[in-house]
Amino acid sequence: MLQDKKVVLGVSGGIAAYKACALTSKLVQAGADVTVIMTESAQQFVTPLTFQALSRNPVYTDTFDEKIPEQIAHIDVADWADLIVLAPATANLLGKIANGIADDMLTTTLLASEAPVYVAPAMNVHMYAHPAVQMNLKQLDQYGYRFIEPGEGYLACGYVGKGRLEEPETIVGVLEEQENLEQSLAGKRVLITAGPTKEKIDPVRFFTNHSTGKMGYALAKQAVSLGAYVTLISGPVNLDTPKGVQRINVESADEMYHQVLEHYVNQDIVIKTAAVADYRPKTSYSTKMKKEPGDLKIEMERTKDILQALGERKTSQFLVGFAAETTNPLEYAKDKLEKKNLDAIVVNNISEEGAGFGGDTNIVTYMNGKGDQINYPLQSKEEVAKHILQHVANELKDE
Repeated sequence: MLQDKKVVLGVSGGIAAYKACALTSKLVQAGADVTVIMTESAQQFVTPLTFQALSRNPVYTDTFDEKIPEQIAHIDVADWADLIVLAPATANLLGKIANGIADDMLTTTLLASEAPVYVAPAMNVHMYAHPAVQMNLKQLDQYGYRFIEPGEGYLACGYVGKGRLEEPETIVGVLEEQENLEQSLAGKRVLITAGPTKEKIDPVRFFTNHSTGKMGYALAKQAVSLGAYVTLISGPVNLDTPKGVQRINVESADEMYHQVLEHYVNQDIVIKTAAVADYRPKTSYSTKMKKEPGDLKIEMERTKDILQALGERKTSQFLVGFAAETTNPLEYAKDKLEKKNLDAIVVNNISEEGAGFGGDTNIVTYMNGKGDQINYPLQSKEEVAKHILQHVANELKDE
């Protein structure tokens, strides 16, 4: 899947720079056209001539070394690239690009390019765990950068732990897999609901739940990366809108119901991850309720079942539901799949460690109307989102 791809390989100054030589060779063998950009520090470990011989292309080391007078080098390379790989990405490089610093050929090219960027960090285990480095990684994640996580093992500094640059074969495998998926949802319109709802009691009190919206936002981010046009209808959460996503904010179950139905007709795929309240106070007060002697009773009424309404109105949409359960999750999921006319459902047992609300990981089972059932062990919500969308894309392809 890398045949004829134009790949910029950014090499920064760490001992793992020697692995970038093997990575260059592997990328060329996979059919990619590779241009290498080296930082000044990287040249202390490997010479530009090595990368020139392996890539069979000129190597860029200096922003002001304009090889062709008619072109500005960092702009030309930025526009040329189909994708950019940073390997190794040192703590220093991560800090620069996370904060928009452009003081050499590599960082100026990164700021000027709109190509997807893959980051393969490599550094000492304590450096990798440092709050500043982790903050920079989160910032780059918000920019839409993609990560090839470092491996664990013996490091050049003598420590054993996370921080070792992933092996070149693995990096190439990740790039090939991603390029294979890259446009699997190209042109598809995807509607995703996320987060909790708030059901008002009075101006200062409301009923809600523990949903943070992380799963829905991970799906929205991944769907955009696969070429989809994404509309995200979100309850109140403390999350940034993924790049390229149209976000519509709602608070109550009733607001979400009307927004979802308004946008439903023109969608190709609908994924409902939102934890919508099943009940709301029958009476909502416009002024604050005052404390009174004795107990308080609040009469509740059912909210509209959004997923049921979507199943009833479904024409050509591929409809995916979510089920967060604590007992007999698979039985409840199968029942929900059939009763609500879904094409697929993703179920998790929120009582399992790592699968509850608020975390960055999940443990899920994907079930569809054909009887397929795929279990996914503990992994990041980003990875879960990739798997779900891959299943959906494959099912649409088979129709």
